[in-house]
Amino acid sequence: MKLLKKLILTLAFAPALALASGGSFPLDRAPERTTDLAALQNGAKLFVNYCLNCHSAVSMRYNRLRDIGLTEDQIKSNLLFTGEKIGELMKTSLSAKDAKEWFGAVPPDLSVIARAKASGAGTGADWLYTYLRTYYKDESRPTGWNNMLFPNVGMPHALWELQGVRGAKFEEVKDAHDPSKMEHKFVGFETLTPGTMNAVEYDNAIGDLVAYLQWMGEPAQNERKRLGVWVVMFMALLATLAWRLNASYWKEVK
Repeated sequence: MKLLKKLILTLAFAPALALASGGSFPLDRAPERTTDLAALQNGAKLFVNYCLNCHSAVSMRYNRLRDIGLTEDQIKSNLLFTGEKIGELMKTSLSAKDAKEWFGAVPPDLSVIARAKASGAGTGADWLYTYLRTYYKDESRPTGWNNMLFPNVGMPHALWELQGVRGAKFEEVKDAHDPSKMEHKFVGFETLTPGTMNAVEYDNAIGDLVAYLQWMGEPAQNERKRLGVWVVMFMALLATLAWRLNASYWKEVK
């Protein structure tokens, strides 16, 4: 009975906990690129170069990247750097012990992160797209970085060389619900050090990376959607034939 009560409470508070973990920062809509092979290939390159150093993706094998148009030679030449074999899983060389010591927790596996971050506020892709674009410099944090979508995040800004270093600007305004109190309101970012990409180029790169993370969560999703269209069309045709057959049968009976 106690276990049942705990389960009910967990399910009841799950939406609230999910929103709390992501903050109240509004989500930006991620571009839809899961059918764009060039975008997926660039996203895979970014993932291997910037994410796979700390995060793993143990549900994905390197050779599955052939589904986004890469050949085995391209995968070996551009995405395998530490002697992995093309049939191996995407694992990180970072040990759990070192990760916990450096970051305070083991970085999560990213195999299905785009699906796990979906909520009533938006899709998992929207969450990731916003998260990777809202880092700012914060010297009060152990890593020197903070994030508007995920306050007090433990992960440093792995893509800072591309985006550059930004600061967050805040101002004190009256609380909308209680005018006697002041609210620390975010008003925008300011560039402290330029990156190798401008804002448009960086947003485009993050769009590609998020598209890859979406695809990686379910590599067969595009095929599933295409097959679903044919199934619906077949069912519609079958329903039409059944309807006409039924009308013809009862016409003879009458």
